[in-house]
Amino acid sequence: MKRREFIILLGGVAAWPLAAHAQQPPMPVIGFLSSLSSAAVARPVVAFLQGLKEAGYVAGQNVAIEYRWADGQYDRLPDLAADLVHRQVTVVVSVGGEPPALAAEGATSTIPIVFMVGRDPVKLGLVASLNRPGGNATGVNLFITEMEAKRFGLLHELVPTATTFGVLMNPKTAEAETLLSEVQAAGRTLQQRIEVVNASNEIEIDAAFVALAQSKIGAVLVGADPFFNNRRDLIVSLAARYAIPAIYPLRDFADSGGLVSYGTSLTDAYRQVATYTGRILKGEKPGELPVVQPTRFELVINLKTAKALGLSVPLTLQASADEVIE
Repeated sequence: MKRREFIILLGGVAAWPLAAHAQQPPMPVIGFLSSLSSAAVARPVVAFLQGLKEAGYVAGQNVAIEYRWADGQYDRLPDLAADLVHRQVTVVVSVGGEPPALAAEGATSTIPIVFMVGRDPVKLGLVASLNRPGGNATGVNLFITEMEAKRFGLLHELVPTATTFGVLMNPKTAEAETLLSEVQAAGRTLQQRIEVVNASNEIEIDAAFVALAQSKIGAVLVGADPFFNNRRDLIVSLAARYAIPAIYPLRDFADSGGLVSYGTSLTDAYRQVATYTGRILKGEKPGELPVVQPTRFELVINLKTAKALGLSVPLTLQASADEVIE
């Protein structure tokens, strides 16, 4: 064999690994669409990444993630969802309530969607049924809005002398009407007067607490809404400033100094979303994956805050709590 022919042959052999590498399928991309900010859900996102790892996917190694944060501005979600679809992501993960799930559904009917919502996804039109979603979407129903009656009951145990409960609501949220119906029904059951205050920006949140304080509200229920989750430190600080006992839908509020929280574990829910995302990346169809409905709810009581408010937390309530912050 001539020297020139040998060099050409050797070059071809050396190129084989490069050719084989070029023929490998492209790395799948997860489009992560949230109505919140990255800071607001830092811990749950860690649980999501851990769930992906357990499913066999590590960000930056065998899967890429494109994050899109709406920072509580719901009107941005349709454009953010459309951008992910334009980038041809493999699957869309929507978290932070109904708005991102509905935005994702409006942007694509073919790309798989794994959602996390606070109320019945059948009523929202996201799936045909809980057991057989049937379309391109499935996910987790947190039952957040359905838990208001339970939260009122807990608040009544903590502040039994209160004759009027306040409710902080965001009138612009998709589930505002459902939430209002739930709290009114709970108020009738407990024979409590309900005073609703609305807020959809930080100035209105501040004004709402001024109004609650002036009305001498006995306690307040903070409605389930991603906008409030994004501003939990502000809300908790205002409740402390005006010495108003408050119950919240997520444990992050109690961790931030809120009196008590009761609701689904967000870290568990994010991990489940990751599990379904991994299964879809491996080829399963979202329409064949039943919507997950949580069976465990977290009660977290902050005794430091109770002491600051001059409240005595019943021992029976402390015993039933998943965590007591002292």
